[in-house]
Amino acid sequence: MDRPNVIVMMCDQMKATASHLYGNTFCETPSMARLASEGVLFQHAITPHPLCMPARISFWTSQFPHSHGGRRNETPMKADAVHAFKIWKDAGYHCGLIGKNHCFEAQSDLDLFDTWCELGHGGLPKEPATKGMDWIFPVEEIMDAHKGRHALPNRTPAYAYGTTDAPIEKYSSGLLAGQAIRFLEERGDDPFALWLSFPDPHEPWEAPRRYAEMFPKEKIALPPWREDEFTDGTAPERNRVLHAMMGMQNDAEQDIYGVIGAYYGMVRFLDDSIGPVLDALDRLDIRKNTIVVFCSDHGDCMGEHQMQCKGGVFYDCLTRVPLIVSWPGQVPEGAVDDSMVNLIDIVPTVFALQGVDAPRSMHGEGLPTVTDSAPRDAAFSEYGAGGRAFRMHDLKKIEKPYGRRALIQSLRSREAEGRRKMVRTKDWKYVHDPMGDKDELYDLVNDPWELRNVVNDPANRDALADLRLRLADWSISTEDAQPVPLPTP
Repeated sequence: MDRPNVIVMMCDQMKATASHLYGNTFCETPSMARLASEGVLFQHAITPHPLCMPARISFWTSQFPHSHGGRRNETPMKADAVHAFKIWKDAGYHCGLIGKNHCFEAQSDLDLFDTWCELGHGGLPKEPATKGMDWIFPVEEIMDAHKGRHALPNRTPAYAYGTTDAPIEKYSSGLLAGQAIRFLEERGDDPFALWLSFPDPHEPWEAPRRYAEMFPKEKIALPPWREDEFTDGTAPERNRVLHAMMGMQNDAEQDIYGVIGAYYGMVRFLDDSIGPVLDALDRLDIRKNTIVVFCSDHGDCMGEHQMQCKGGVFYDCLTRVPLIVSWPGQVPEGAVDDSMVNLIDIVPTVFALQGVDAPRSMHGEGLPTVTDSAPRDAAFSEYGAGGRAFRMHDLKKIEKPYGRRALIQSLRSREAEGRRKMVRTKDWKYVHDPMGDKDELYDLVNDPWELRNVVNDPANRDALADLRLRLADWSISTEDAQPVPLPTP
């Protein structure tokens, strides 16, 4: 068999429960279901960091942020980092990016890509240069299709949302799918490693009109809220600060359902864009030699905890992501794995399937069910770069109403603050924050929506001690980013 190709389909800011595959009652994702029927769906996949750039660096280096150093959206991949595309390039793969980057910045890394067609949340970059292939539509038409994303109406101080009538084949997920199909048609005979990186459903929340209309108020099921969640003294100050900026409990009903409808419209548009790429793999007879991975870099509150968007907290809506790995005939099909895994496990898994040696610097392990690795019972995530805490008195220095303005003004401080770490098992979640006012503990069996922090309940003393030990062991075992040479046995 030829060396297997790989396509990593990564979307941005999709929580696992945005799909019916993870329990959503109103958002069907048939293309993801098709992919899952041809591979393994992971029920408990966790992001190493619930923020775009750190998560993406972690993904490609298979390292946690405390080792690779990319802990903020302003700290891109280091030029000397060991990552998947360096290894694929050395192995003779054609390397491609179609979609959002927000990871690679060093020229030496950009030079690794034979194909480069970048598209972000607002459309094309200011200098929309391509490499290896042209856009399938004129640049002016692509820019015109995305112009509405720069002028969405502010429905509340916290968020904007809207719809577009742009041609879907020239817009966002639809455009990227078409571009990927052209890539497969032109490069399908070469061993390739393609990052198909969808910017959606990250804000700005603009969905094609026919997709937004699939999610009217009467179809959407709101998650449960606890009215005193942030006022009864159990929520950490950091969570309360985020809620003060992102809270939607006082918004008009039409806006709450409107922004949620736009988000899920983007999810369904994304799903419908995946299908034609899978069709092309079949049509071109390269599916049997192509590993396909689908995942998100992190999630979005989108209604949970009375909030929308994201921030430096660890609720499942931000840390639990969809993950499917498929290679028909080579890995189990239609399987569901319920062990605890992490996005940093994906690259070592693909390497194992390709027969490529993973470097010692990588923290990740092969995924269970897909490889012969044993199931894991805990997964980890982290946030912060050691900066001072951003507290409620800091927020009060910003003019009200807080909303999006406060979110942006405080963004860099909040991305850098603290050094908090999370461990999650199937039954429990623990967050340790050495710079915060209190830790968090959630009983996921009895409180799956994480509405009650029970860290101070004496009945949970044993569970808390176990989770603290796991967190300490993980921190020690992953602290060395650059292994030193070992003596020859």
